[in-house]
Amino acid sequence: MNMTLELYQNPVKMVDDISALGLRHVGYAIPTVMFGPFVTACVEVLQTRTTDETTIESFRWSLGLVSKMLVRTITEGSTIVMKAINANSQKLLKKAISCAPRGERAAWLLTVQVGTQSISPLAWSVEAGNVEAAMAIIRDLLTFRADRERYYFGVDEMFKRHPDIIKILCDQAPDLVPKLLEGLIWRSRTTENGMRRVNYYVKHLLIDEEGNFSKTLLWITAIKDPKLVCHPVVVLVADIVWRNVACRSFMYGKSWHFITLVIFLFSQSILEHMHSGEAYEHERYMMFVARTFIYVLSMPQLLFSHTRDSIAAYRKKDTIKLGCVAIPRYLRQWQSAANFGLTLCLILMVVNEPILYCYKYNHGKTFDEMCPERDSMRLTYTIFSMFAMFLYYVLLIDLTIMSTRISAFVLVCVRMLSEVALALGALAVSVLTFASAASVLKQQNPDFAGIHKGAFALFRMIMRAYDARRYETLEDEPTLLVMVFVFLVVTVIFFLSMLIAQLSCAYQSVYEDMVGYARLERAEKTVEIMPSVPKKRWARFVDSLRLNKRLEFNQGDIGVAGGIQMGEAANIHPTTVDMIKRFGGSTSQEVQWPEDEEEGDGDDRFERMEKLIQRALKRVTKGASGGKGGTSGGGTGTGTGSGSDASAASGASEGDGV
Repeated sequence: MNMTLELYQNPVKMVDDISALGLRHVGYAIPTVMFGPFVTACVEVLQTRTTDETTIESFRWSLGLVSKMLVRTITEGSTIVMKAINANSQKLLKKAISCAPRGERAAWLLTVQVGTQSISPLAWSVEAGNVEAAMAIIRDLLTFRADRERYYFGVDEMFKRHPDIIKILCDQAPDLVPKLLEGLIWRSRTTENGMRRVNYYVKHLLIDEEGNFSKTLLWITAIKDPKLVCHPVVVLVADIVWRNVACRSFMYGKSWHFITLVIFLFSQSILEHMHSGEAYEHERYMMFVARTFIYVLSMPQLLFSHTRDSIAAYRKKDTIKLGCVAIPRYLRQWQSAANFGLTLCLILMVVNEPILYCYKYNHGKTFDEMCPERDSMRLTYTIFSMFAMFLYYVLLIDLTIMSTRISAFVLVCVRMLSEVALALGALAVSVLTFASAASVLKQQNPDFAGIHKGAFALFRMIMRAYDARRYETLEDEPTLLVMVFVFLVVTVIFFLSMLIAQLSCAYQSVYEDMVGYARLERAEKTVEIMPSVPKKRWARFVDSLRLNKRLEFNQGDIGVAGGIQMGEAANIHPTTVDMIKRFGGSTSQEVQWPEDEEEGDGDDRFERMEKLIQRALKRVTKGASGGKGGTSGGGTGTGTGSGSDASAASGASEGDGV
């Protein structure tokens, strides 16, 4: 009743919803003959609950109407392309799409329209997990075809229908992303002076429908795949955006940190030790100005940013548990954690600033920090200053993304820390073990009089800081000398050699992906920076690419627009076949493309050959079993029956083959 009432009140919306539901049934390949029994079953169930004929008839009429609408939608939407997708067969899909007019070939693969509702065969094949069909659709859309008048390339239609196709594939079928990216590359089979012409059709990976920076790089970096970001198309997009747009903004952002580092270094390290005695008056003024700059201009900015981010994180409950304390989630990133630590160090420095405390003890020196009344605070101040200096330099590691080689080296070093930590842990346990054993031993050597002294002596041996004369004193204690020898063999020879072997093996296995991780880090930084890039600079960059200009395939052969033309060495990707399928004959967009050898005859030829081989094997197998049965049975009837079965099986096989 509600369905009937809604159909009368808002028929247009109801019809659209039913059409959308019917298109979903097209994707699921639901047989239309099932709707009649389903309606009958529903009515019979309702009859067990009520005897009101009006209710039953209205329910039957409503379901019957919906059923007819669904049947009509499924009948109209069950195109040969959707049937091939439901079968997940590349061969069936190729045969289905070969019936499409050349001007509508892309539309057949991207839209199935019923009334006002539509479904995308490409998106449905990906969503349903029909990877073979999706791969065939992507390959067909990104194939260059040409007649004597124009070129056909479905990249514009694909991205117009699915602007987020990269996101769809990254979320549901990551293995298809490289296949799609490969289709955006055209390479010439001819070379000039050892170079090959290459066209990268990356317009839709750079800009979106509104002309802004596309989210493609964000979607690709989100899956954290170091091999995918090394794909030539992704490398080109990331490098060209970084080099021409993002790098300048990144350097502008880091310049302030670099300036504050220089001023902090000048005030804490250079002026502090410029003279061995007391500082001159002009040096005290410079020190005061430099520290004022840090405390007034740098520290409040850091404090404001962390306060804002922390309040936002606590409001959104975007926190993580560290023991019993909830901390903002953004502090999981080491850059944010180091920045937060720098802010705390600067706050503690200004609290313990000796110039402020010595100001009231004026001994005739302006901005003096060496007053005797505050000598006890200088050690605390210098400790915080030391940590702040360390964190300032640590935050400069971000500059390594300027070079992928340096960034890869830094990432390798970080990955190797786990191996070094294992070796240090083994050394610490060994030192504690032998120091404890030496303290139990009855001996008179003062270097091993207790666990702490013995551990310190063994540590000095590992670091080769143990004096030779101390080794001579061990001769008076033979048992202790043997223990020290065993310790040195275990630690210096075995553990350190093991560490070298671990680092060598780990480096070889890790470095293969480190370039990808370095590029991934730069791409993530690019995505982070792009929202702050001025629109005018982005517009100038897009205009400089001239993406609306049609690119040449070969000299005088003007192709399609939307790409960037580059040159690469001829031996990098050898190509001996023309990547453009050229067809003669009629140029009308209403006619179909002729089937070429690769799409039709070649596959059928191999399939027919395979069927002939299978048919021959069946005949041999049946003949052998029939002869054996006649011999063992000893009767003519048995042998004849076997032969008849063999003939029937052969005939059935031939019928299946046809």
